[in-house]
Amino acid sequence: MSPPPPTAAGLPATPPAPAPHLLSDPPSDPGRDPGSEPHAVRLTGLGKSFARPGSAETPVLEGIDLTVPAGGFTCLIGASGCGKSTLLHLIAGLAEPSTGTVEVAGGHAALMFQEAALFPWLSAGRNIELALRLRGLRGRAERRAEAERLLTLVRLDGAHSRPVHELSGGMRQRVALARALAQQSSVLLMDEPFAALDAITRDVLHEELVRLWEQTGCAVVFVTHNVREAVRLGREVVLLSSRPGRIAGRWTVPVPQPRRIEDAEVAGLAAKITERLREEISRHGRA
Repeated sequence: MSPPPPTAAGLPATPPAPAPHLLSDPPSDPGRDPGSEPHAVRLTGLGKSFARPGSAETPVLEGIDLTVPAGGFTCLIGASGCGKSTLLHLIAGLAEPSTGTVEVAGGHAALMFQEAALFPWLSAGRNIELALRLRGLRGRAERRAEAERLLTLVRLDGAHSRPVHELSGGMRQRVALARALAQQSSVLLMDEPFAALDAITRDVLHEELVRLWEQTGCAVVFVTHNVREAVRLGREVVLLSSRPGRIAGRWTVPVPQPRRIEDAEVAGLAAKITERLREEISRHGRA
């Protein structure tokens, strides 16, 4: 499944999109067993609390029930401090839940941070080769060939030997994405990876991410503060409440890809989600 890359043109004329599907709880079908469906990530009763010396435990996440289907694209939004990054860390296995369970297809997920976090003393290709070596790929020639293939996949052909400091911010994020893909996980976790980029570069990388998602078939869980970015990218948008983080709303995105962030359908759904986000922030402020 490798459609041509999205163009700068708007969406072709289509019939009016169906109303977005808003849920307060995960969708259910009485005639279907959700446990039998292929999933990339399944969170059941997930909670996380942090303890500080001399004080009671502070709950950060509570009662999270969420399934990301195989090949799905779920965007997480919410106010700062609601536990979005903590949720990614739990899925990635970087932290242990206080309650509940985390199931990840294949047993592990690749995680891409807001910063590229590349080793500056290694070239672009060697950064990817290191991930391949940690994955167990021992042959030097094989690692180089795979690193070059991944660089081509993210449209950085010929960049294997380029020093990291010569790369633009967008190019470094492409290398970081290639390094994440090198882990061969069926789940890609992304923690605001485009937040520090300018609008034009971010728009280009939106297109590239959708292309790679469709081409590789991996599932993506994407954290962002930008509601329009969430609607532009995801098949589903999940809103977390403020601490403790709970699922406060879920929307399926009925607009087919390719989408653009300025499309009317994207802007309309983003406005509805933003209104709900503001209500949630106000509610927390009054608590």
